[in-house]
Amino acid sequence: MEPSYNMKNSVLITGSTAGIGFETAKVLANQGHKIYLNGRTEESTNAAIERLRRLCDNADIQGVVCDFSKPFDIASFPEGIDVLINNVGIYTSKPFSATSDEDWYAQFEVNCMSGVRLSRHYLPQMLASNYGRILFISSECAYLAPEDMVSYSSTKAALHALSRGLANATRNSDVTVNTLVPGSTYTEGAARFIEDKVAQQKEDPTKVAQSFIQAERPQSLIERFARTEEVASLIAFYAGPQSSAVNGSVIFCEGGSTGATF
Repeated sequence: MEPSYNMKNSVLITGSTAGIGFETAKVLANQGHKIYLNGRTEESTNAAIERLRRLCDNADIQGVVCDFSKPFDIASFPEGIDVLINNVGIYTSKPFSATSDEDWYAQFEVNCMSGVRLSRHYLPQMLASNYGRILFISSECAYLAPEDMVSYSSTKAALHALSRGLANATRNSDVTVNTLVPGSTYTEGAARFIEDKVAQQKEDPTKVAQSFIQAERPQSLIERFARTEEVASLIAFYAGPQSSAVNGSVIFCEGGSTGATF
């Protein structure tokens, strides 16, 4: 029997106390889904839960505290997850020659291995119940590979192979695994970046943001930062039953910045 388009799911979103992860949680909570927010500390997680409850009336929200840069106990994670959104990520901005082994390992541990371990735990459960969604949030950097973010870009590129490999294991089921590729998005981190540039350049914030896109993302067709709600709404669609015919795919929401044809 096909799942109802109105079904309510249990959704775990890693790295969801701010940015795209938090906005995705807001969209899905407003749709009535049970949300598990994840942050590195109890303080940040609880603060995000309270903020989300203020924004979403009668929302069912719980927290999962986990710093993915450290060993963690998978048994501490909730059971019965229908939708796993692997969103957590860290990066360094350094020349390749100055990026240490420790920098590489730290980014692979958080950006890639968190998704490996959580998917290894939840995918068999989804297959057993014949329903589930696993989403990996990649980045335009997987294609652009900026000179100062080679390690980060490599971790995001690895998610594409991981996602496709897991999708191959879902054949003839109502479980799907897909990758989404956001571009430059106006998160809290991006806002701080622009604020720093404004202080240095003594320019208008809008002009500074536009200058960044023109200089660093010249192939962008929208020629602006995406809004978090634009990216979150797309993620929410692929997290739902309406996306059941999409599996093993890469979905772009980067405004054309990568210039990718395939």
